[in-house]
Amino acid sequence: MPFSVFKRKPLSAEAARAYDVIVAQARQPYFYLEAGVPDTLDGRFDLIVLHAFLVMHRSAGNGAEAERFNQALFDIMFKDMEANLRTIGVSDLRVGKKVKQMAQAFYGRSVAYREALKTDGDDALAEALRRNLYRQSDPSTDQVGVLADYLRAEVANLAEQPLAAILGGHPSFGPPGGTSR
Repeated sequence: MPFSVFKRKPLSAEAARAYDVIVAQARQPYFYLEAGVPDTLDGRFDLIVLHAFLVMHRSAGNGAEAERFNQALFDIMFKDMEANLRTIGVSDLRVGKKVKQMAQAFYGRSVAYREALKTDGDDALAEALRRNLYRQSDPSTDQVGVLADYLRAEVANLAEQPLAAILGGHPSFGPPGGTSR
């Protein structure tokens, strides 16, 4: 069939499953209680962005299906962000502007994390985390170090997972702080 390319199964169900995993990981109390991420709307947003970045970073550059998955994940994440803004009472006139700011923040943080991961050592990664994840707080050097270690460990963890599992909506994160589940 010449037009079968247009009948591909949409990846939204898989991306939605992956987003649920991302949100569940971002809600782990460890990040707020031990790692010092502010337990605020911004802190929660930034942890979701961090984990979405990890999944998208893993699947990036792996062909058209992976790119469609990443786009679907992004779309689902920002539909959820929009719904949450409406739930907390942001006016209809401001929602679009806020979502646009959040999308720009996502892209900026993704670039910062990707570039920092390319460097040896943790100085660039620690700075990217301080500037983005911890931007409204003053974490200890140990707290930032723990999250830098976690971020590098999760890049390696996700790299070991089959791409089919990621694209199937089943990324698996390790326990934050090195604790067992």
